[in-house]
Amino acid sequence: MKRLAVLALAGLVLAGTAPALAQSATPTKVAGVIAAVNGNEVDITADSGKVVVMLGDKSRIVWTSPEKIDDIKPGSFVGAGAMADGKGGNTAVEITVFPESARGLGEGFRKWDQGPNSTMTNGTVSQVVGTSNRTLTVTYKGGQQQVTIPDGTPITTFAAADKTALTVGAHVVVRAARAADGTLTAAFVTVGKDGFTPPG
Repeated sequence: MKRLAVLALAGLVLAGTAPALAQSATPTKVAGVIAAVNGNEVDITADSGKVVVMLGDKSRIVWTSPEKIDDIKPGSFVGAGAMADGKGGNTAVEITVFPESARGLGEGFRKWDQGPNSTMTNGTVSQVVGTSNRTLTVTYKGGQQQVTIPDGTPITTFAAADKTALTVGAHVVVRAARAADGTLTAAFVTVGKDGFTPPG
C-alpha cells in the first residue's frame, strides 16, 4: 500500500490512500482547499497556487475524519504509514483505521512512498501496549510488525463519498495522474469531513 492511492473497497473501487491502496504508478499529490467546482473541473488552492484537477470516470472520492487512539483496539484493521526505526520496529507517521467493509484491503508489509526508510503495514492489531507512545503489534498473512504511535500522530478513518462532497472550502488531498500535456486527472480524492484537514 502506498497511502491513499487508488484502492479496491467494498462499495467502491479504489485501486489510495487510505491513506490507503495498491498503487500502480507514482501519482501527483495535490493538497489544498477547493476554490471552485465546474462540472468535472475542480480548482484547488494549494501552497503552490491554483491547481486544476479533472475528474474522470474512475476517480474515487472518500470522506476522511479523525479517530482517537483509544479507538484502536485488538481486532482493528489498520494501515500504518511509518518510518523504520533501525531496531526492527516502525515509528508511525499516520494511522488509518479501516472500516469493517475494507478489512483485508492491501494486507501486508511493504515500502512506502515517503522516503527510503518509510514503511506501510496493513493488518489486524493483535496487541496494544502502553498509554503514551503506544505500540501496536500489527499482524498480516506471513508476518507481523511492531508500530509505535508517538503522541500527536494523525489517526483517521474513511467512508465512501461522491462528487457532492466536493464543495467550495473543503480541504482535500488528491492523488492524480499527469498526462503528457500536463493535465491532472484525479484517481483518488480524500475530502475532510466537517472542515477536517486530511493529513497528507
